[in-house]
Amino acid sequence: MDGTGAADTTSGTERGTGRGAGRGAGQGVEAVIFDWGGTLTRWHDVDFHAESLALAEAVRRTPTRDDDHHARAARLHAAGGVVWGRSRDHQTSATIEDLFTEAGLDHDPDLLTAYYEFWEPHTLTDPEVGPLWEWLRGQGIAVGVLSNTIWPRAWHRGFFERDGVLGLLDGDVYTSELPWTKPSPLAFVAAMEAVGASDASRCVYVGDRLFDDVWGAQQAGLRAVHVPHSTIPAEQVGHTEGVPDAVAHRLADVRDIVTAWL
Repeated sequence: MDGTGAADTTSGTERGTGRGAGRGAGQGVEAVIFDWGGTLTRWHDVDFHAESLALAEAVRRTPTRDDDHHARAARLHAAGGVVWGRSRDHQTSATIEDLFTEAGLDHDPDLLTAYYEFWEPHTLTDPEVGPLWEWLRGQGIAVGVLSNTIWPRAWHRGFFERDGVLGLLDGDVYTSELPWTKPSPLAFVAAMEAVGASDASRCVYVGDRLFDDVWGAQQAGLRAVHVPHSTIPAEQVGHTEGVPDAVAHRLADVRDIVTAWL
């Protein structure tokens, strides 16, 4: 993390009553929208070669000498770099199917089980999410999710249902269903619409990335809370890192931050 992020060492409430108060002070909060991976779930270091091997299990194979599983995995790994590079540089979304297309491989969606099982241990919802979302809804504040993802909606909602928090969501948006990804303002507008919010100055976005989540949300007019849980790979760092309106060192801190803005 560069100096921009490291310098932000004050508590969430102090930041909220300082810089945050300058962005829509006195207007309250009508919605809090959350990033997913690394925010609602804990950050994990991932073996991307192992991920690619699991993903390659979905390739339709031919019983020939050229049917090389490791070669297919290498092509998928390279394709992932291209797909996520487009998201970073051009805010262009993609799906799992697009990943295989980029790799030049034909796949069977019914064979994605190994890939799904590889990721499932990294999808557990932070235990602080449920109490926080219940409190927000008790304050009359809508709860939303906006995730940059190539996965289908059903996977994400299945994780929330498994962890008992799906019923606390007012709206959720996954970029696999949109033309754009964060930090495009259009992605944030879609998330606001999903929770029934129309005034960006009364919306808060919570995320772990200073480019996609903080800078992106602020460009769209939302206040941004940084959750510094994650070690962002260098190739995923964007051209700009925003200065958050508040920092939540754990998700439970979001309650105090929002209270200050109420």
